[in-house]
Amino acid sequence: MFADLIRRMTAPAPQPLSDPDARLALGALLVRIARTDGRYDPAEKAQIDQTMMSRYALTEAEAATLRADCEALESEAPDTVRFTRAIKEAVAYDQRLSVIEALWRVVLADGVRDEHEDSMMRMTASLLGITDQDSNAARLRVTPS
Repeated sequence: MFADLIRRMTAPAPQPLSDPDARLALGALLVRIARTDGRYDPAEKAQIDQTMMSRYALTEAEAATLRADCEALESEAPDTVRFTRAIKEAVAYDQRLSVIEALWRVVLADGVRDEHEDSMMRMTASLLGITDQDSNAARLRVTPS
């Protein structure tokens, strides 16, 4: 279903993503981080929907439909290195910081910080060109008081 998008994203010199493709790529990355600990909790799904609604002015139904597409894309997507590279090349640094914030919100949504999620966050931040310090600052900004 998403073979063309995956092929374009993982090309040696990927082109910038169109808005619909960028939405799918971000959503799939959010799904990937949510699934990292082996559990895909309703709280994580709700956080992904909330992120999509706020970033793209979607209704709940539109966000849920987009998340379902993102879940399918994530299942078909290649390794995180190539997948994340496409996002890095398509998105400016400040927007990538907001991606890191969104990822941290998903990690923290179920109330448990798993070592696998922490490891995936370190790798993803690095692949997105985000420093450990900026990733930590993003985590602190989104951690509930």
